[in-house]
Amino acid sequence: MTGHVTGQTQENKRLRSVVKGVGSALPRRCVTNRELEKEVETSDEWIVQRTGITQRYIAGEGETTSTLGAAAARAALAKANLAPEDIDLIICATSTPDYTFPSVATMIQAELGVTGGVAFDLQAVCAGFVFAVATADKFLTSGSHKRALVIGAETFSRIMDWSDRTTCVLFGDGAGALVLEAQEGTGANADRGVLTSHLRSDGRHRAKLYVDGGPSTTGTAGHLRMEGKEVFRFAVGHVTDVMTDSFAATGLTADDLDWFVPHQANQRIIDASAQKLHIAPHKVVKTVQSHGNTSAASIPLALAVACEDGRIKPGDLVMIEAIGGGFAWGAALIRW
Repeated sequence: MTGHVTGQTQENKRLRSVVKGVGSALPRRCVTNRELEKEVETSDEWIVQRTGITQRYIAGEGETTSTLGAAAARAALAKANLAPEDIDLIICATSTPDYTFPSVATMIQAELGVTGGVAFDLQAVCAGFVFAVATADKFLTSGSHKRALVIGAETFSRIMDWSDRTTCVLFGDGAGALVLEAQEGTGANADRGVLTSHLRSDGRHRAKLYVDGGPSTTGTAGHLRMEGKEVFRFAVGHVTDVMTDSFAATGLTADDLDWFVPHQANQRIIDASAQKLHIAPHKVVKTVQSHGNTSAASIPLALAVACEDGRIKPGDLVMIEAIGGGFAWGAALIRW
């Protein structure tokens, strides 16, 4: 396997999608469990025990998926020491666009002042950011594009049924972004950049996690509906296949990981998935307690936190992983 090859010939060289910067943005308003207790029949103890969540951020007036996404993109560009005109690909993963169309990505493109390249949205719900990273990697490693902004941005508070305590306490709003740049690598696992990505979906599970509205059905945005126990069972029982596929493709193992950054949906799902793959608890990045489930934004938000506090450093091996409605799920291994 390539992971065990130490000597690389010229023919083995290949383009890699290397992380240049990461940024995030959160709404101004932070809503604690105690505050929710006043509006919903729930309790801080109930929420923490079942999810690990203590607070979440909720978008207010003037804050939309595109404004949060643009702010996260600017932060990522600043970290990368790049200007908007250096970007020729923008992919925004979201299930809560400002409008049915145009795409959030084009709105962010306009806000940043980018006039070249291409921008489009990608919809895989909570797995959207992993799907977006994998998609951007294909563009960059093909040689067609040089630098990409990969954004996960959501305002799930706008599709919550605030009378349903089993769902409304789980979700929050926010955005995160990565700047990826095509750079030549050796083809070995020591290369910086995306080493491998694996995606899957199974549309038979729609009824377990969906929104009960849309332009072609009700003509409304609708509200999120979820069978929590079924989602938990599938997330823990099946989603690890893309993680084991990632290890098999590279010859790496869970012991080689420096950090595991999963979708921040529920502390129990995160812990169970890590245990199943024998990933040590100290390698798991958790931000669900502070952000709640921010869908496609959760992984880049967690990456931003772990980079900002110094945990994730250049050269570290990072696995990202998520499952979203559909079901859709995926994982990627990235050498930071």
